Amino acid sequence: MSAVRTSLTANDLPGDLSRLRSKIEQAIPVGRGMHDDPVEPGRFHGLATSGWDDFWGRFDGVADAVRFRQERATRQMGTLGSGNHFVEVCTDEAGSVWLMLHSGSRNIGKELAEHHIGVAQKLPHNQDLVDRDLAVFVSDTPQMAAYRNDLFWAQEYAKYNRTLMMALLKDVIRKEFKKAKPVFEPEISCHHNYVAEERYDGMDLLVTRKGAIRAGSGDYGIIPGSMGTGSYIVKGLGNEKSFNSASHGAGRRMSRNAAKRRFSTKDLEEQTRGVECRKDSGVVDEIPGAYKSIDQVIDQQRDLVEIVARLRQVVCVKG
Repeated sequence: MSAVRTSLTANDLPGDLSRLRSKIEQAIPVGRGMHDDPVEPGRFHGLATSGWDDFWGRFDGVADAVRFRQERATRQMGTLGSGNHFVEVCTDEAGSVWLMLHSGSRNIGKELAEHHIGVAQKLPHNQDLVDRDLAVFVSDTPQMAAYRNDLFWAQEYAKYNRTLMMALLKDVIRKEFKKAKPVFEPEISCHHNYVAEERYDGMDLLVTRKGAIRAGSGDYGIIPGSMGTGSYIVKGLGNEKSFNSASHGAGRRMSRNAAKRRFSTKDLEEQTRGVECRKDSGVVDEIPGAYKSIDQVIDQQRDLVEIVARLRQVVCVKG
C-alpha cells in the first residue's frame, strides 16, 4: 500500500466527485486492464528512477516459466487489478486530503508463486506429506535460492507498481486542481502479505507477514478498512513479541460468495453512502458489511502501533 498527504483540504473538493473518479479510472487501468504501452517513469518530474533498469535487468534471472510474460508485466506496471485492491481519495479528521492505493505484484507474482509451489511438490522429501500443500524447500539448496530470488523480485515489482500508480494519481490531481497547486508530502509505502529477512534472538529468519505489516519502532504503516469505513495511518511501536508486526487491515468476516448471497446492490448503496464509487453487482463482495470493524481491529493492537491519522474515503476506485 501507499499513501500521501496533500496540501489540498476538503474545501477544495467539488460537490460532485464523479468526474474525479472517472479521470482516475482513465489514468490507471483496473481489473485485467493494462497500459497500451509501458509507462516510462522518466515522464514524471521528481520520480526517483534509480534502480529501475537494474530491476528489469534481473528479470532474466527469474524462472523460465514466466519469462515469456515480460511484455505483459511491463504493461501491467502501474495498474490496479481487482478484488480488494483500490485507489482512494480520502480526508482526515483535520480536513487534509490524502491519496491512498492498494495493489500488488499483479499476475506475475501469482504465476511465480504457482511455479515454485509446483517445484516444491515434486521434490523427494515432500512425497509423504499428509497434504501436498505442505511442501517446503530446504535451506541452502538451489531450489530455495531460486525461490528467494523470484520472491524478492516480485515484491520489488509490487513496490514499483505502486510507485507508478501513485505518480499517475498525482498527475490526475495536479490537472484537476490546477488553481490550488497541490503539493504532496513524502509517500508512505507499506508492504503486506510479504516475506522479509530479519534477525531475532540471534537468528537470521525469513519472516512471513501474511495478513500483516511491519511495525518496527517508528515504521509508518497503513491499515485499511473497507470501501466505506475508512483507514488508519499508523506508526509502529517495535513490539518484538509480534516480530515487529501488526495487522494489515480489517480482514474479511465472510467469504466473497457468502457476501454475494447475503447482500444486494441496495445494501451496497446504503453502506457506501457519501462515497463516490462503484455501486453495482460486480463489487458487492467488497461491501463494508463483509469486513470486520476496522476500529475494533485497531483497538486490539494498541501495543503494536500508535495512530497517526484516521482517514475516510470520499472517492474509491475498484477493479
